[in-house]
Amino acid sequence: MHHYSQGLNTKQAHKAIPEGYYEEEQGRKGFFGPVSHLIRKNPSTHWTKIDGPLKPRLYDLVELKQENQMVRLVYNQQMAIYNLWLDLPKGPLGAQRNSDGDLLYFCHKGSGHFLTDYGILEYRRGHYVVIRKCMTHTIVPNEKSNFFVVEATESLFEEPDRGLVGRHAIYDINAISKPSLEMQQEFLNKLGQKITHVDVKRGEETTHFEYSDHIYDVIGWKGDLFPFTLHMDDMMPLMSHRAHLPPSAHTTFVARDFVVCTFLPRPLESDADALKVPFYHQNMDYDEVLFYHDGDFFSRDGLHAGMMTLHPAGFPHGPHPKAIDKVKTKTHTEEYAVMVDTRYPLQVDPLLKNVEVDSYWKSWSK
Repeated sequence: MHHYSQGLNTKQAHKAIPEGYYEEEQGRKGFFGPVSHLIRKNPSTHWTKIDGPLKPRLYDLVELKQENQMVRLVYNQQMAIYNLWLDLPKGPLGAQRNSDGDLLYFCHKGSGHFLTDYGILEYRRGHYVVIRKCMTHTIVPNEKSNFFVVEATESLFEEPDRGLVGRHAIYDINAISKPSLEMQQEFLNKLGQKITHVDVKRGEETTHFEYSDHIYDVIGWKGDLFPFTLHMDDMMPLMSHRAHLPPSAHTTFVARDFVVCTFLPRPLESDADALKVPFYHQNMDYDEVLFYHDGDFFSRDGLHAGMMTLHPAGFPHGPHPKAIDKVKTKTHTEEYAVMVDTRYPLQVDPLLKNVEVDSYWKSWSK
């Protein structure tokens, strides 16, 4: 398709927006496809009423019951997102295996260890832990732990394409922590118990396996398919000092029909005419889930850590009015958040209705 323009417009996206006007980006394929930038007299969020299901949702996951099991939040055929609280272990330990797909555990609170066939992995706040499909694992918390869990049911988690910026951008491969069989054996010796049963998830059902001896009996392995961890502290956000980059620049993991992005503290754009807050946009093909982990969520108002938003495809959104004023005195962002963009519409589990902030759609009003 050829590039056209009419009326008042700019030569560079997200820069030199005329005073008193607002830019809105309308794009396909999650910021990678055809795109247009509209200059509007009003922000695309200046609605006064929304009557129907296509509206923004805000859920306070802090208010969920802290059950010692995976609680599903949203899902479609390609993926699902869960909330998981784990208490300190009491009694004999068991193991689990997910035969539906890869699991990406993001540690929101707590610390501890993952035992796996490949060795032990440590986790703490801010850690991603990738457990591959059908890999046996046991989570042993050192303290009560809370995870935001993403399941890939029809594909696997892979590294993003770094393109022009090279293979060491976003995170260096050496930032990935690999499991240790030697440290796991030391941990198991101190534990003083054998783990002999595994619960295997397949669809909506669980199958229980009992074994005659310790299940963690691997003495060696090789290959490029193994569980690993990656911490937010070891990630290097892409930046442009002149123009605001799209959320896709912060992609951490990709699956076939969705991506996982990480928003981290970074310097704000320094050009005087640069947009310094997320631009108003319609990501026309993707539903967007954002989990707020820590810090000052400057583009949103009235949020706290542990909340989750859902912005469905077809819903225009952007920064809250207060964020536009507040950013004028800022030089850096101070937020930590996890975003999941899904190619196909998400279904919301009924339990989230109990923790929904119904007035969220009004929060763009000045």
